[in-house]
Amino acid sequence: MYYGWIIVACAFATLAIGVNARTAFSLLYPEILAEFGWSRGETAGAFSMGFVFAAGMGPLVGLSLNKFGPRIVMPTGSLMMALGLVGTTYISAPWMLYVTFGVLVVGASTILGYIGHAATLPMWFQRRRGLAVGLAFSGAGVGALLLIPLGGVIQSLGWREACWAIALVVIGLLAPLNLIAQRRRPEDMGLLPDGDTAAPLAAGAQPKPLGGPTLAQAMAMPSFWFIAIAAFGMLWSWYAVQVHQTQYLIDIGFNANMATLGLAAVATFGIAGQINGGWMADKIGREGAWTIGCFGFAACYAILILMREAPSLPLFWLMIAAQGLLGYGLTAVFASAPADLFQGKNYSTIFGVLSVAASLGGGAGPYFTGLLHDIFGNYETAFLVCIGWSVISVIAIWIAAPRRARRRNAEAAG
Repeated sequence: MYYGWIIVACAFATLAIGVNARTAFSLLYPEILAEFGWSRGETAGAFSMGFVFAAGMGPLVGLSLNKFGPRIVMPTGSLMMALGLVGTTYISAPWMLYVTFGVLVVGASTILGYIGHAATLPMWFQRRRGLAVGLAFSGAGVGALLLIPLGGVIQSLGWREACWAIALVVIGLLAPLNLIAQRRRPEDMGLLPDGDTAAPLAAGAQPKPLGGPTLAQAMAMPSFWFIAIAAFGMLWSWYAVQVHQTQYLIDIGFNANMATLGLAAVATFGIAGQINGGWMADKIGREGAWTIGCFGFAACYAILILMREAPSLPLFWLMIAAQGLLGYGLTAVFASAPADLFQGKNYSTIFGVLSVAASLGGGAGPYFTGLLHDIFGNYETAFLVCIGWSVISVIAIWIAAPRRARRRNAEAAG
């Protein structure tokens, strides 16, 4: 069996826990608000602060993955996340939450989550890049099933005990798994992407070196900046709803158990959404799949606005389907499109810098959504802003045009 599929399985397990340790903030958020009485904008700012820190970490993560490989970097991220979760149980002021959950947990998710894997996993595949990434990233949806019992732990034992439980899983499972199974790229093992085989080299011939643009060359391309804009807008919309959805549903009349179910159900629907998004990205192109995903988030926000006046279970499930089945497909596309444009020996470094825009969007979305709520006393204005960013994201991805690079790569591969 091609070792790339082992990498997919390892990424699946890591994302299942690493992403949902961060997502758990949505469940901790109401409990922290109730215990400390801080404002929503101030409290949600911890999550946003984490993404600002992650933006600064992105280039360093990319460089580290290029130099040391994921076998070293991923376990380091596991230790960082576990320390942050334990530290969160001792908070007594907002700045402490910003450091522990914001900087350490959300920051570590840059390594253990989508960005760290998007910087390495796509290099193992070319023809089936979208599908392979979609399968790996669907681990985040499977792991979201753990949010349901985690919500029970929070309700019965407390949010601090829940943080301890997640920390033990992160350090006990993810660190050794990645130390054993991870590898940097297929060429390091004498393999080719997709498990292809090459003709034997003639005597004295040297293997063809890995090509691709340098970081400076990539940043000189307009497509780099339009991908960055697309990623910023997409992550703004994604994490704004992820952080505020649970509290919003409680505000409009759903009980805490239903609100928790909503968060878990979105990610569970996202299992199919991420796999299908990767498949669609291979079949209809990165731009088309991106458009469908952004439409899912725009529809989700429109439904949430409607639910304020007419909350109902049919709209609840329609909102979840729009996010999970459509919106979550964006993860596979985000990993695939930059790889089409910038694949080569410097790709991890390039993606690490590109991820700065994504992280800034992921941080700005929750913060400004909470801030606009505090200013206007409702979420409608903030949700309309999120719809606007979804539209901008679609426009930017079509201008970036990864389809052209994908055609060139296919022709070069024969």
